[in-house]
Amino acid sequence: MKHIETTQFGTHYILDGYGANPEILKDTTSLKAMLTTLVTEMHMHAISDTIVVEVGEKNTKDPGGVSGFVMIAESHISFHTFPKRGFVTIDVYTCQNDLDTDTLTQKFTENFSLKDIDVQVIKRGTKYPTENLY
Repeated sequence: MKHIETTQFGTHYILDGYGANPEILKDTTSLKAMLTTLVTEMHMHAISDTIVVEVGEKNTKDPGGVSGFVMIAESHISFHTFPKRGFVTIDVYTCQNDLDTDTLTQKFTENFSLKDIDVQVIKRGTKYPTENLY
């Protein structure tokens, strides 16, 4: 059996933010600008328009908020805000193995005016082949 060289495919960055300013969490115009700017600042490449939409209340757990998404050549960036709870969830998934997670954390903490955060960074595709198999 031929030995196949592998590498990591990418990085999945997850941030849960608490104590955010509710006005920021519901400002669709500013959130769209932030998401669009972030793509450039992080040296990524948008392949879709940035979409930011207000979402109404769904149930007692989900009192409504704003969802944002941009597809990038490297994968995607998304967020969901909950202004009434001062809470935001953020995902950045990219094939960049050297994603600057410290800068991302700083930008999100400042942009959402977060008082507390939980961050997870997951290595994706840790057995990704370095050459085509087929």
